[in-house]
Parts: sequence; structure tokens; C-alpha cells
Amino acid sequence: MTLPKQFHIEEYFLGPVRAEGLVEDRFGKVRRKFGVTIDGHAEGDEFILDERFQFDDGEKTVRIWRIRKTADGQYEGRADDVIGIARGQADSAELKWAYTMRLPIGKRVWAVDFDDRMFLRDDGIMLNIAEMRKWGLTIGRITIVFRRPVD
Repeated sequence: MTLPKQFHIEEYFLGPVRAEGLVEDRFGKVRRKFGVTIDGHAEGDEFILDERFQFDDGEKTVRIWRIRKTADGQYEGRADDVIGIARGQADSAELKWAYTMRLPIGKRVWAVDFDDRMFLRDDGIMLNIAEMRKWGLTIGRITIVFRRPVD
């Protein structure tokens, strides 16, 4: 297996993508599992990612990202539950994506910092590891495996 030369959000996520993932707490205990279907398309100078999550407890959520390429390998994005602007940097087959999200935890909604690292393989599988932090402390991790449909 070799890694591709450059990761491009607007190429990898064009069309349908499926993913499975899990959410771990700060102690490494799996708290939730989920599946997600993603559909990406261009709309003017933005790239739209429509994410539809189905959690193992029956909850369903939708997140619509509006992403713009700001320079070669650099991106910024917005979504309704994201505070401010998400920033991304692609370097070779890796994409770093950082943002603050409104995350329901119990009966409260917290502003949680996410640091995603996405690693693309040449076979089209991508691994995403997201560290979640609050007040600078790691409170959990999300691991997602993305797969492009086989033609």
C-alpha cells in the first residue's frame, strides 16, 4: 500500500461516501457507534458535504458543511453546529481539520474543540482520528473509517 501524493477534500468527497465510527470517552471506553452517509458536490465556489449520521442508540443527526479552498492545500468550512470557522490543511495524504463544535453532553451543550487528522490510503480508504478537548483537556476521541463505493 502506498499513499497518494495529495489529499483534496473536493475530490475525495465528490459523490457518495460511507463511513463507520465510534466515540470513546477520555478513558478509552466506547460510548457510541455510528454509521454515516456523505454526499459531496460543488455549489459555486463552495464544496457542500451533506453528512447523515445514524447512531447505535437510534439517534439521527444531519450536518451540512460548506467548505471553501482558500489556497493550495488550505480549506475553511462552516456548519450550523460549528462555532466560527473550521480550518483545514492538507499535506500529502493527510488532512488536519480543526474546529469548535456545539456538542450536547447530557442536558447541556458544550463548546468542544476538535482536532481531526485524516489519513488517505491509495485504495480509497480514509481513517479519521478526532481528539475532543474542553479547557485544553482531552475528553474523548472519535475514530471513523471512510470508504468510497467500489465502481
